Amino acid sequence: MIGYVLRRLLIAIPVLVGVLLVVFLLVRLVPGEPCTALLGERATVEACERFNEVNGLNEPIYVQLGIYAGNALTGDFGESIRFSRPVSQIIVERLPVTLELTAAALITAVVVGIPLGIAAARRHNTAVDVAAMAFANVGVSMPIFWLGLLLAYLFAVVLLGTPFALPPSGNLSPGSRPMRFFEVWGMTPSESIGGTILEFISNMTVTNALISAQWAIFWDGLKHLVLPGITLATIPVAIIARMTRSSLLDVLGRDYIRTARAKGAGERRVIRGHALRNAMLPVVTIVGLQLGGLLGGAVLTETVFGLAGVGTALFEAITARDFPIIQGFTLVIATTYVVVNLLVDISYGYLDPRVRLE
Repeated sequence: MIGYVLRRLLIAIPVLVGVLLVVFLLVRLVPGEPCTALLGERATVEACERFNEVNGLNEPIYVQLGIYAGNALTGDFGESIRFSRPVSQIIVERLPVTLELTAAALITAVVVGIPLGIAAARRHNTAVDVAAMAFANVGVSMPIFWLGLLLAYLFAVVLLGTPFALPPSGNLSPGSRPMRFFEVWGMTPSESIGGTILEFISNMTVTNALISAQWAIFWDGLKHLVLPGITLATIPVAIIARMTRSSLLDVLGRDYIRTARAKGAGERRVIRGHALRNAMLPVVTIVGLQLGGLLGGAVLTETVFGLAGVGTALFEAITARDFPIIQGFTLVIATTYVVVNLLVDISYGYLDPRVRLE
């Protein structure tokens, strides 16, 4: 197992280098320059020359790439052209918001999608199957921005004043100021990696409140996650449900399933003990792929619900031609994607003992 993990990590190195190279080149092929995007009417030739010199954009492309790659190896993603702040600080502020939103959406998708797919497979070609797949098709067809606005109107306007009312935007209610968990514990984070990790965790509203036992803040943050989490989960729910149904139907037609039934095993035992575990391999793969997609694809959801996460940060950076932010966030997301896929591959050996990772 250790050898397999090490080989996969070594294979991930050229993947990340390729991502860095492609993103570095693509952002510079997009029409428009940072100087023009940021200075607007003040972008004279002289002003742009000074701007490019200050930000190192007057160097040859290969020199810029070499400098950035060398700094990225040490965790330095440069300084934002737009905000004049280290990109690493912006990542620590923005990525936790998207991680919590992604976790809420993925948990919702798994909790709803897998049982829905199992129910459809067990009652194949019945009304339950048709209804489940119709629900999945509707979920995958609804535009996220439309669904988000619809849910916000329904739960924040129509149901206002009822126990079912939910907040339509933001991470917390106005006026809520949670303490950071390390402040509750009397800790002072340093500028080291450990301090950065503490800051990163503290920027996760729900997680920070849970660790520091701020229960009012915890429930408030959880309520704010419901609508964006459901909105972002609609497409993954549909995909996971359809994949679970397809995979389970394939397994239920195998010889060992018929043998288990012939020996008198109950249907529930056949599904849980024999079929479901073998049917989970493609489902786990899809869940891993959905996680990577959710991390970088929450732009519309974050915009509709007013969340300052990765999606909005990338959109603003692309609009402003803020190269360091685009490169930094993309590299972090790619690294997360590689790690998630490694965990998915490792899980194969647990789900199906026939899979030998070594």
